[in-house]
Amino acid sequence: MSTTPHAPAAPATTPPTPPATPPGSGPVTAPHVPYRLDFSVEVPGTPEQVWHAIATAEGMSAWFLPTEVEEREGGALRFSMGPAMGSHGRVTRWDPPHRLVYEEDWADLMGQEPGSVSALTSEFVVEARSGGTCVVRVTSSGFGTGADWEPEFWQDMGQSWVPFFDNLRLYLAHFPGRRATQLEASASHPGDAQALWAVVREALGLGEEGGAVQVRGCTGTLERLGERQALVRLSAPVPGMLTASTHADGEGTATAAVRAYLFAPDPSDPSDPSDPSDPSDPSGAARYVQREEPAWRAWLEQLTVPA
Repeated sequence: MSTTPHAPAAPATTPPTPPATPPGSGPVTAPHVPYRLDFSVEVPGTPEQVWHAIATAEGMSAWFLPTEVEEREGGALRFSMGPAMGSHGRVTRWDPPHRLVYEEDWADLMGQEPGSVSALTSEFVVEARSGGTCVVRVTSSGFGTGADWEPEFWQDMGQSWVPFFDNLRLYLAHFPGRRATQLEASASHPGDAQALWAVVREALGLGEEGGAVQVRGCTGTLERLGERQALVRLSAPVPGMLTASTHADGEGTATAAVRAYLFAPDPSDPSDPSDPSDPSDPSGAARYVQREEPAWRAWLEQLTVPA
């Protein structure tokens, strides 16, 4: 697999394991239906660089969700999914720089009764390869009762989680070890997710992978174009990564979202345009987010989806 970030290949995936047996008609006393999602991705970097990206709060927040984690076995962790949403858990295996395992409270995450499903367990295994790359093998698993929402959860999880690993590849290729400031904005519209994506793609001016992107004062390169998501490497006014996507909300509406990971300047890179030493320069990551996050939200809200 190519290790360059330009138009990276999608990770190979194995579909979630379907229920082993149909749910019974009587009461279920314990979760017994297995689910499993596994895939792997090849990324640039040493095992130590990859470990920092997948196992530390600073690293995971630079390509995934805002993350808090006590970096030790038994340590608490939390993934933030919005102002009032998050997933809580704990680290169950800490073996740097090779293996990380953590559990999340699947029942709490989905608003189910405690003990109605098992913990959601995720394992990351880092294997060094020749040529300065590593393979990251990811497995998530859990046990449910066969309720209708469970296989839907695992299907949605694969569709929404796997694309983050394109972010990981791009982060390690261009911004390894650097701290990110995140920008997040979204807006709901009537209609379906595919129609909304067509509008978002046109508004962002997304062409072919590898092509230039210019939108709302940002310039960059389209690195990855999926069914209803895109990944752009930003070069100005702040270096970083920007993702755009749409998803169905149900009941005839869909949401368009953008998330950006913006990085402080790299003193060793003369081409980095950021200049936080100049208070009058608005291209610093934190200042950009403070100023532009509401503007991105308004931009999304103003999109018009054909009836």
